[in-house]
Amino acid sequence: MNELTVALGARSYPVWIGAGLIDDSPRWRAAIRGRHVLIVSNTTVAPLYLARVRAGLEGFLVDTHLIGDGESEKTFANVGEVLASLARLGATRDACIIALGGGVVGDLAGFAASCWMRGIDFIQMPTTLLAMVDSSVGGKTGVNLPEGKNLVGAFHQPRAVVADIDTLASLPDREYRAGLAEIVKGAAIGDAGFFAWLEDHADALEAREPTLLVEAIARKCAYKAGVVSRDETEQGERALLNLGHTFGHALETAGHYTTFLHGEAVAVGMVLAARLSERMGMAGSEDTARLSALLQRLGLPIAMPGGSDPDELLRLMRLDKKNTAGVLKLILWRGIGRAEIAPGVAEQDVLAVLGN
Repeated sequence: MNELTVALGARSYPVWIGAGLIDDSPRWRAAIRGRHVLIVSNTTVAPLYLARVRAGLEGFLVDTHLIGDGESEKTFANVGEVLASLARLGATRDACIIALGGGVVGDLAGFAASCWMRGIDFIQMPTTLLAMVDSSVGGKTGVNLPEGKNLVGAFHQPRAVVADIDTLASLPDREYRAGLAEIVKGAAIGDAGFFAWLEDHADALEAREPTLLVEAIARKCAYKAGVVSRDETEQGERALLNLGHTFGHALETAGHYTTFLHGEAVAVGMVLAARLSERMGMAGSEDTARLSALLQRLGLPIAMPGGSDPDELLRLMRLDKKNTAGVLKLILWRGIGRAEIAPGVAEQDVLAVLGN
């Protein structure tokens, strides 16, 4: 079992990564400060793990709230339903939500926790690789709008993150590979040595080799934890974690959240960002080639869907949260491990990349 800490002073919290953690309730029960607990999960995950979580909550006043599965469930309406469940439970300001599921459950449950009585505790129990290495760490919560992804939300840090890798055994291959994209992203942003390690171990990771998987998750989470500790609310360095996201979120929205999984969209978005970096003279083609080759070895897409509309994608990119004063601000790179914020990117350059 690996343990690391997201260091935020009095709001610091542990991230536990390993096998059997859902059943290790003495470890995570200690993070619950009150007597009311609402478990938020979805209709796919709950039949697999909900009973085991509830078994560890003897002595608490516990209720559950289930949503459907998929990105389309990350809505204001479902947040309202979670809040209604808290009201029926009689949850007080020391209540705790446990988010049992993937990134959609974690984002939505965390946002509800940030709203109830102006903020209550929550614990992340991610059951997808994507959530373990990305959304469960760092305190970003929120919901989608028809106009764009994650346009509404709040920074609200969890009390703990419980990443039980045993839950990955039930994860479909496509969902698993989407999580690998986020691991690649962390290396591509700021750790060329980790990127080379991923190239060396790509086949074993694609095959879900447990020891290497725990190491990859821990290395990605440790990198993100360090960034979050230095820049919690994304005033600077944390924006680098969005490599590929401006393109990727536009692709997700254009496809009505059905064409790509989030990690798949990020994979394509990273390749587009690398190609844009080439066009702007920031990086060479050899880095784009290495990135593309690694993503393909891990079973991930690297190209936009046929028939994509560059103008529509650009319109959606203009809604990105990093932009200021109507000017595109993208995360690009100067090669593997050297991402940077690129303000004032010309739209004609973006359209040129989207049009190829």
